[in-house]
Amino acid sequence: MSSYDYDLFVIGGGSGGVRTARVAASLGKRVAIAEEYRYGGTCVIRGCVPKKLFVYASQFHEHFEDAEGFGWTVGESSFNWKKLVAAKDAEIARLEGLYKKGLAGANADILETRAELVDSHTVRLAKTGQTVTAKTIVIATGGRPNPHVALPGHEFCISSNEAFHLEELPKSIVIAGGGYIAVEFANIFHGLGVETTLIYRGAEILSRFDEDLRRGLHEAMVAKGIRILCHDTLQKVSKGEGGLTLETMNNGTLQAGVVLLALGRDPNTEGLGLEAAGVAVDERGAIIVDDYSRTNVENIYALGDVTNRVQLTPVAIHEAMCFIETEYKNNPTRPDYDLIPTAVFSQPEIGTVGLSEEEAGKRYGELEVYRAQFRPLKATLSGRAERMVMKLIVDAASRKVVGAHILGHDAGEMAQLLGITLKAGCTKDDFDQTMALHPTAAEELVTMYAPSYRIREGKRV
Repeated sequence: MSSYDYDLFVIGGGSGGVRTARVAASLGKRVAIAEEYRYGGTCVIRGCVPKKLFVYASQFHEHFEDAEGFGWTVGESSFNWKKLVAAKDAEIARLEGLYKKGLAGANADILETRAELVDSHTVRLAKTGQTVTAKTIVIATGGRPNPHVALPGHEFCISSNEAFHLEELPKSIVIAGGGYIAVEFANIFHGLGVETTLIYRGAEILSRFDEDLRRGLHEAMVAKGIRILCHDTLQKVSKGEGGLTLETMNNGTLQAGVVLLALGRDPNTEGLGLEAAGVAVDERGAIIVDDYSRTNVENIYALGDVTNRVQLTPVAIHEAMCFIETEYKNNPTRPDYDLIPTAVFSQPEIGTVGLSEEEAGKRYGELEVYRAQFRPLKATLSGRAERMVMKLIVDAASRKVVGAHILGHDAGEMAQLLGITLKAGCTKDDFDQTMALHPTAAEELVTMYAPSYRIREGKRV
């Protein structure tokens, strides 16, 4: 019989932590999991899920407009922000309940408290001061928005966390940042009728994505009425009776009802007792782990955003299952980060898997690039000018498809299926031999027979 209170103690009740605790408990291990806020973590409580619900809400004004082109007469419409927030809150509460139900069904002890390490096998529960011991500890505390404390007036700004709980919908908003969180919220607020400005220090939004998609989305957002200020940063935010005043580096003074800072996320490691347990962190505070998610302390593991590897919910869940295989099934398993499908729920949407043209050009001697840009069928009667972009990046030597990128409706759904295709190692010939499904946008992926251009030694030829 073990001398420890638990076989496994999990700190953090997000997607990765809950999966770890539930599966380990289902294997008969004595498991406890502690969460100081709400079970479900960033994704369920204040990230992916509520964001996607807000995306749906923000699209309806365009749906109403499009309906006229298809013969519908739509009456006067109005939007109620508080009703949306209440409906979102009810759904999030339901999902949190399912997470707890799964843990309880596996006989894990569910602790609603902050947990901090005392040493490599001991955890203190902040709510009661009680200490418990565990043979193995998994840290899955995720990340939090960077408050950008160097910005004068940062205390007058909000993060993505607070964006889900605003008392009132502002008349205007300035969003600082150019990553997917900033871009998604810019589209959400604009779609809900808010005057929206995006300010970003870089030359183009979404710096890690394929250039064609970045430019295409930028143009589409500007055409909708979103103001995008690149090569610029906020210098100061001050609060007055009329709202917030913003001083920028290159665009003078701006006014806004709300300023949202989407300037990156930090690993949530502060005050966890890592130093007391001897757990090493990097310069950003992220926990350092090996290929199997083990820290420098043999019995302590870390997974998810707290390790600052790939900050995506499915990745944290995958890392959790690899931990289970390694620790409890005598099957050492490394997380596989190759070919992860990714979506940006902007309007239009981005779906991508594999290498961008720029990345592939550095890795392969010669590429074939297949690119299609077209007006989707739905836009013909609605009268919208938006265009879809589809792009396949092919290694010319092996004919293997190494990147697939889509800008347009349902791009994320297509990227998930393309993820299977690229993971299986399919070649461009496999795409060409696949029958098209007509009429769909996705058929373009299997009907681009001739390369649009080639990349040789990093240059277009």
